[in-house]
Amino acid sequence: MNNLIYLLAIATFFSTLIGGLIILKFKKSIQYFFAFAAGSIIAVAFLDLLPETLAIAEKVNIPVRTVMLVIVGAFFFYSLLEKYFASHSLEGEHGHSNLHDHHGHIMGPIGAGSLVIHSFLDGAAIGVAFQVNFAAGLIVALAVIFHDMTDGINTVAVMLKNKQSNKKAFAFLIMDAIAPVLGLILTSIIFIPETFLVYILAFFVGEFLYIGASTLLPETRHHPKKRIILAMLLGIILIAVLTGLL
Repeated sequence: MNNLIYLLAIATFFSTLIGGLIILKFKKSIQYFFAFAAGSIIAVAFLDLLPETLAIAEKVNIPVRTVMLVIVGAFFFYSLLEKYFASHSLEGEHGHSNLHDHHGHIMGPIGAGSLVIHSFLDGAAIGVAFQVNFAAGLIVALAVIFHDMTDGINTVAVMLKNKQSNKKAFAFLIMDAIAPVLGLILTSIIFIPETFLVYILAFFVGEFLYIGASTLLPETRHHPKKRIILAMLLGIILIAVLTGLL
């Protein structure tokens, strides 16, 4: 069993890494990756994180309204955060340091960092599922392995969309690739109380909705092509299929 878990951990690492390297390799077609990332990250919020959040919330008796308030609060928080840093970027045009142009937008590392945490929780989910039974663990592991490829794509897409350098995007990609491995290996050591987990997941839902709708989705409007729509649809369908396996 231990050998299988280690093999699955290695598979999650390379799955995430491959997804991110694909987008770095084919930057000329980056608008399609933005569209794919927009569809997949919004689908992850609605089809993966939100159902899981509500299921745990019901188990620990946290009202649905409380969960929704956290989601709305997270969406509003990131809206304010981006507007704050955007206003400072505009100041740079009048002679001050331009954060947006020279160092990239802060929403890049914030969004990518959240995807890293999400990947860690994905890895932890594999370990927990194996504690239930072997079949459950294997199914969750396969779903996470395929899903992690989209995480790699999303991580790099969010960084590049926010004008971060290839070097920084690659650094976050490596962290995102390592995260599920750590989550899987440390599942038996690190315990996250379910009550606390509800609020973490709900916060991610609000953030992912903001990133998909406000950061990535607008990019698709600049390229009104059928292939853009298909790329976004592919991201949605892929996440729908993978979450259906769980």
